[in-house]
Amino acid sequence: QVHLVESGGGSVQPGGSLRLSCAASGNPDSRTSMAWFREAPGKEREGIASIYVRTGRIEYPSFAKGRFTISQDNAKNTVYLQMNNLKPEDTAIYYCAAANLLHTTLRASRYQYWGQGTQVTVSS
Repeated sequence: QVHLVESGGGSVQPGGSLRLSCAASGNPDSRTSMAWFREAPGKEREGIASIYVRTGRIEYPSFAKGRFTISQDNAKNTVYLQMNNLKPEDTAIYYCAAANLLHTTLRASRYQYWGQGTQVTVSS
C-alpha cells in the first residue's frame, strides 16, 4: 500500500510561482514511477510531469515544458513540482500519483495510488 500527501497549493497572482510537495510512504516497489496531474472544473485530468524514481528519468507533455519542473528527494521520499510563471488557466486541483512501473507515463489510468489533491488558484 502507498500513501501520498500533497501540500504547497494556494492562491497566487499571474506570473507567480508555487512549489508543490508530495510525501510518499509505503512499499517503495509500488511507487517506482510518480507523477503530477491536474484537474480543472469541467476538464479531464491531465498529466503534467512524470518521473521514474530509480533513474530520475523525466517526461513532460509539451505544454508543461519550460514552466513546470518535477524533482525528487529520495532521502525524504518526496516528489516536488515547481511551477513558474503561473497563468489563470493553471487553476486546478493538483494530484500526486504513484505506480509500480518501469518507465514514466502521463496516462492517469496507469497509476494505482493517488493523493487527496491540493488546490492551486491563479487570479489577480
